[in-house]
Amino acid sequence: MIPVLRYGKDDTDKVFRRTQLGDKERAAAVAQIVADVRARGDEALFGYAEKFDKTTLDKTNVRISEREIAAACSEVPAGLAASLKRAAKNIYDYHARQKEKFADEYHAAGKSSVLGWRYRPLRRVGLYVPGGKASYPSTVLMTAIPALAAGVEELVVCTPNLNNPLIAAACAECGIKEIYRVGGAQAIAAMAYGTESVPRVDLIAGPGNVYVTLAKKQVFGDVAVDMIAGPSEILVIADDGANAAWVAADMLSQAEHDESAASILVTDSEAFAASVAAEIDAQTARLPRKEIIGKSLQNNGAIIVCADMKEAVAIANRVAPEHLEVCTRDADEVAAAITDAGAVFVGNYSPEPLGDYFAGPSHVLPTSGSARFSSVLSVDTFMKKISYIRYSGEDLLAAADDIVAIAESEGFGAHANTIKRRVQDDRQS
Repeated sequence: MIPVLRYGKDDTDKVFRRTQLGDKERAAAVAQIVADVRARGDEALFGYAEKFDKTTLDKTNVRISEREIAAACSEVPAGLAASLKRAAKNIYDYHARQKEKFADEYHAAGKSSVLGWRYRPLRRVGLYVPGGKASYPSTVLMTAIPALAAGVEELVVCTPNLNNPLIAAACAECGIKEIYRVGGAQAIAAMAYGTESVPRVDLIAGPGNVYVTLAKKQVFGDVAVDMIAGPSEILVIADDGANAAWVAADMLSQAEHDESAASILVTDSEAFAASVAAEIDAQTARLPRKEIIGKSLQNNGAIIVCADMKEAVAIANRVAPEHLEVCTRDADEVAAAITDAGAVFVGNYSPEPLGDYFAGPSHVLPTSGSARFSSVLSVDTFMKKISYIRYSGEDLLAAADDIVAIAESEGFGAHANTIKRRVQDDRQS
């Protein structure tokens, strides 16, 4: 059963304290894997594939062949392939509009000088697609398509297996031919540092379990990463005008991810809280992943009864959840008050799975409260900005005294000297 708590009276701290990244034992294990792959390359990578995934790999089979991809794609029913194509179009159309804002700009900086910025996509990006308790072809679309819209030239996928042929179909839909059957922390290390079989990338994107996340955290700096994400989570703000069965179903859609997922309801109605709790029990009994759901709800789930919608919004902003649904009579007004969330789903007909699979925005979102300072994966993730400075001699001379003064105040005489030499030589010419 999911705990029902009264805000301000019961202990709700666990709702605001969600992270797996402080596990020193796991972090040490990941550090050893990362260092080993970095030092020994394929030999270590293949050894960990055998150890953790029971997969025998070598240079001839670590990369999934185009024939294997085609064979997997042929197993996908036509109707499902068509659904995948429609989802891909929505995702591309949404992100293509984001690319429009990345225009190079230049502005006058003096009488004849120019300052500006230039946007450039990353060249090579690695995408991690989980393959443990579930497989996620949707993750291929939600990571690859924003990168394609950004203009990334090379995409590589690492996934532990192709048990779900739809993963291959999703890769094919995105034009990805470079797929490696490796997973876990070892896959992150391989993409970060390169091995004999897996060339290194510039950025690693995509969700994974705690070992994958810890590996991304440890390699950051040697390679860029999209975000350091944790278990999936949803918070629903609802009043007694919402449909209790729908809200319960939405919460369960996140609880089935794994035992660490968090599903939270915040409501100002005791009666509605009781109705949702009853619906959760009834619906869980009929779902195929009910054991995982049960553990998730008991360990990380909660129904919080608060005083009013103003307090509900304050709780939601403090939690800063990955997914936030607003199912209230004045949903637009409540949603407008949200400042911290990965994605906001507004109204009774905007359930979280709509965003997971079809609407358009990426489903790769900040978790564990990191929505306070980070954003959804998007075209921005795969772009970099280069500053542009072109000064004329006249404008540099006008600024020379200020530059020299600041440089010398910091004790950098050579910095000052580069300016002084230009001033001196220019006056002598």
